[in-house]
Parts: sequence; C-alpha cells; structure tokens
Amino acid sequence: MSALNDAAAIAVPEPIPQLLRDLIHERIGIYFEVDRLPALLEKLQARATAHRCHSFLEYYYLLKYDEKGHEEWRRVMDAFSVQETYFWRELDQIRALVDLVVPRWFQEHPGRPLRIWSAACATGEEAYSIVIALREAGWGNHPIEVVASDASEAALEKARLAVYRERSFRSLPDNLREKYFRPAPGGLQLDRSIVERVSFHQLNLVAAEEAERFASSPVIFCRNVFIYFSSTSIARTVATFARRMAPGSHLFVGASESLLKVTTDFELQELGSAFVYRRKANPQVST
Repeated sequence: MSALNDAAAIAVPEPIPQLLRDLIHERIGIYFEVDRLPALLEKLQARATAHRCHSFLEYYYLLKYDEKGHEEWRRVMDAFSVQETYFWRELDQIRALVDLVVPRWFQEHPGRPLRIWSAACATGEEAYSIVIALREAGWGNHPIEVVASDASEAALEKARLAVYRERSFRSLPDNLREKYFRPAPGGLQLDRSIVERVSFHQLNLVAAEEAERFASSPVIFCRNVFIYFSSTSIARTVATFARRMAPGSHLFVGASESLLKVTTDFELQELGSAFVYRRKANPQVST
C-alpha cells in the first residue's frame, strides 16, 4: 500500500494498516474492512504528522506504548467522530419515550428521579431534542436528568456551545425552531433553559469502566453508533449496559441497527410506532 499523497507523506509498510485497524477496533470499537483501510490512514494522517512521525509504524507505537498515548487517543476519537445528526431524528422513538416510557416511570416510581442517557450524542441534537420533547409534553418540571456522552471532545464542545446551522433543523417543526432558537454568530443559538438541562461527558463506550458510569440509567439512547462497530464491539457494549440496567429498563438503538443476533439480555418490543429493546426480567447477562 503506498503512502498517502501529502506534502509530508508518511511511509506505510504493508502490515501496518491492519495493525492500526486492530488497535483502534480494540480501543474504541470502530472497525474498518480491508477495502476501507486507506480511509483509516487518511483520518490518522494529520495526527501522525503532528507528532512528526516518519511512518505509521511510529504512530502505532505511540498509540500503543508511549506515555503520551492516553492523551493522543482523545485526538484519535475526534478524528473518527461522525457528527452527522439533527433535531427530531427518528422522532417515533422520542414520542415513545415521552408518551409511554416517562408516564409509566412516574406511575410506577412516584417522585423517584428518572435518568435518560444519550450515549452517543455527537453534537448534542439528540439530547436537546429529548429535553424539548419532554418540556412540550408537560414533563419539564419533573425530576428528569438528561446526561449525554460522546467519545469526541470536539463534538462535545460544539454540543455545549449549542449553536447550530441549517442542516441540523431539517426535521424540526418551524414553531419549535422559533420558540427555542435565536440568531447567533454561526447559526442559531439554543435557549439556555434547554442547554442547562443536559450534562455532557467525554466517554468511550467500549471501555466498560467508563460506560458503567451511566449504564444503570433506566433509559439509554444509543442510536446510530453501532453501525460503525463490529459485532464484537456491539456485544461488549451491550453487555456492559445489561450488567447495570435494571429489569424493565429501555434501550433505544437506531432504526437500521439490530441486537437480535447480539444479545439475549434484551427483548424487542413495540412501543407506539417505535421499536425499543427492553431489559429482560430475568436475563442471563452476557460476559
């Protein structure tokens, strides 16, 4: 495999792309098939250059063995971040949450706080959509905590800033756009009363010790991240959820994602017009 076309092209010995691919897969779950290895190298090119590496083998050693590797992994997760999302995405699931899951929670657990975790929040549109939907449905003053996490610190910075461009509003009704956003440099600024309802955290879902921090949440949204994971990475992540989630808790994944061949700890149920995975009452938790 030849070096990438760059003014400071980095050497790529034949086995190195696969070594990098396997290391990245192990640490952050993302998997690249052989035909996509050039794309992997392209995403890492700037990082290797920043460290003045003369080859990707040097960069591999930095990631795996160097004492600076821990901090560099944060930049790697930025490089692989997919920040394509928007408000009101897969709305049927949010409606199921607001109309069915939340009322049932407070009926069965009067006065007990409910935590909702947006586990791959990217630039924040999903978490903020949940807060807006809760407020619009009359749940704004109830004890509901919304936490959001992503592996990319760069994405989280944008989420906390909460300034969005036109592409983020492709599905949001005009009346909600007018109600909750105002013009600001670079786009539209979300109302601070919504922003302040979400706490954002940098978190690697594949690292069990990190994911367990919020895995006991009664409601987890983990949508449109598993499409980038291998089946092994998905199973590891879902097993972490299962170990901490109480029976009856709800796990929302993307419409194109299925866990039916990955886990027996959850059962697929239809809630309204949406499908959701529900933690079984007496599961055999995966290891």
